[in-house]
Amino acid sequence: MEKNILQKQNKSDFSYHIWTVGCQMNKSDSERLATGLEELGLQENNDLESSDVIVLNTCVVRQSAEDTATGLLGKLKKIKNIKPETVIGVMGCMVGPNSKTLSRRFPHVDAWAIPQEFEKILDPVAQVVDNDLSGCAPDLVPGKPKVATFIPIIHGCDKFCSFCIIPYRRGRETSRTIQDIYQETKLLIDRGVKEVTLLGQNVDSYGHDLNPKSDLADLFYSIHDIEGLERIRFLTSHPNDMSIKIIEAIRDLPKVCETINLPFQAGDDEILKVMRRGYSREEYFEKVDLIRETIPNVSMTTDLIIGFPDETESQFHKSVEVLEKIRFDKVHASIYSERPGTIASRKYRDNIPKEEKKRRMQVILNLQEKICLENNIKFEDQELEVLVEGEKKGKLFGRSRLDKLVYFQGDKSIIGQMIMVRITNSSPWSLSGDNLGAKIQSDFINVN
Repeated sequence: MEKNILQKQNKSDFSYHIWTVGCQMNKSDSERLATGLEELGLQENNDLESSDVIVLNTCVVRQSAEDTATGLLGKLKKIKNIKPETVIGVMGCMVGPNSKTLSRRFPHVDAWAIPQEFEKILDPVAQVVDNDLSGCAPDLVPGKPKVATFIPIIHGCDKFCSFCIIPYRRGRETSRTIQDIYQETKLLIDRGVKEVTLLGQNVDSYGHDLNPKSDLADLFYSIHDIEGLERIRFLTSHPNDMSIKIIEAIRDLPKVCETINLPFQAGDDEILKVMRRGYSREEYFEKVDLIRETIPNVSMTTDLIIGFPDETESQFHKSVEVLEKIRFDKVHASIYSERPGTIASRKYRDNIPKEEKKRRMQVILNLQEKICLENNIKFEDQELEVLVEGEKKGKLFGRSRLDKLVYFQGDKSIIGQMIMVRITNSSPWSLSGDNLGAKIQSDFINVN
């Protein structure tokens, strides 16, 4: 590492690369780590191999994500052999409370950090670039945020679903204070943000551990009137914690978007029981009915696990029935993979053949593509409020209040603005239309 300092006299000559996989929490963590690295004087480098600092932000929810990270660590070993001064760090859910086993397996890694433990990465980098770390940790607000960005509000999870490793890797639920989140939101708005997504593994559980106790609805009301803030979203909810108070706040607060992600995971009561989800199929339907009665134009998305141990064909078809009945706007379906350390890995054998899981997945994909198209066709000829987020393949894109991806023509100068778009075409995955220009800022209500 001393060689690197001698070779690069200017701190700005150092570069970093962060490889990120997984959920929005990981994406948010990577943005915050990048802010700290840039405060230390490093520049972002899109090329992994030529970077002085390489960080992998990992996910272990699915076996494929962990396998990808493991394979990349093998590649980094070769880079370290050629350039021993390279700083290699690993963070995210691959790193548990005890990283000794990982350290023995991957001795070329310089730093291991559990989620949000940014200083474990920043400390060794600060030594390399001979810079002071003070002010960089532990809470890092992105210096160059996107117009729509993430704010973690609660870390960890107390649910201990049998299939999930997250509580063991991210720990128990810990909420940030409303005042802390309020100040961060104001700072992000000052830096150009128009829309925030409040994040948590179980975001509806926010505030139960605070003194005095608060909840997600209280947080909505606290940040709602911040000047310059246009929209508020939140992810991810648990059916048992989606209270009527939260539902009514979504209905009553104009800036809170009418979009709810409510994972059901399985459509059969016995599978839900062994998953330790804490609700029945009928109770899930009742919660959806309550939401739709309170917020008639709500957009609902969900998560579904396919091929949980011992799931029969008839039990799988009960999940299909849930999709047909509720007609979600989006379904995040995943094939079950055993995660060592979970309750399911200790108690149940992963006995559904891989080909059968793939067949069931295709059934879900085909059905949901049909439902998505039918849902999206209803938006044709409507005028939607769209926050312009960027450009892709020669077209601008943004999202409506109901989280519909919308493409349209326009100049890049309007990125960050709220505009109206008349929808002319629809597909299962996005909408497209004509740019009608800036929206009337006072009109927040009943615009999809």
